[in-house]
Amino acid sequence: MEGSFPNAYGRNKIHPQAFALLVACASIMMMFAAWTSAYLVRQAAGNWLEFSLPQVFTLSTVIILLSSFTLHLSYRAFLKGNEKIYKYGLVATVLLGIAFLYTQYQGWLTLAGIGIELTTNPSGSFVYVFSYVHAAHVVGGIAILALATAHAFLLGLKATPKRKHRFELTLIYWHFVDLLWVYLFFFLMTQM
Repeated sequence: MEGSFPNAYGRNKIHPQAFALLVACASIMMMFAAWTSAYLVRQAAGNWLEFSLPQVFTLSTVIILLSSFTLHLSYRAFLKGNEKIYKYGLVATVLLGIAFLYTQYQGWLTLAGIGIELTTNPSGSFVYVFSYVHAAHVVGGIAILALATAHAFLLGLKATPKRKHRFELTLIYWHFVDLLWVYLFFFLMTQM
């Protein structure tokens, strides 16, 4: 981000929109950190149902990591002027984002199938809340990616500073959503 708009924003060299996005990401992370802390406190209080996280959530994790890779590949292609990889990397990222949501849905169905509903026990409720709220952020990310993909196909490859900046914001947000899921996944895997 630092080289996007040289000397345009004073000494901090960060675009105000990038700063606002980073603050929003930090706020979201703090919300999830508070929830994971509440999980630990509630777990210690007893009346806690033990169950294994469905395997499909592992597949979700692989898919979202792959989506970050394809988006980064698309961004690098955008910078290097490789229009084909730029466009199809975006398409692949959108499809992987949708696949992530589908596997999350399959995970929720699997949980319900073994008797873990939203209101069955606090342990299950936390899993649903973590994954539902995260999925809502992924839906927002997919909408942003869909817009970026439309720009790629309608406007072609024009690496203007404004488009580069928008792509960087998209990249930051999607990587954040990816890392947030990885955090939640490993937290749940180690606590169940």
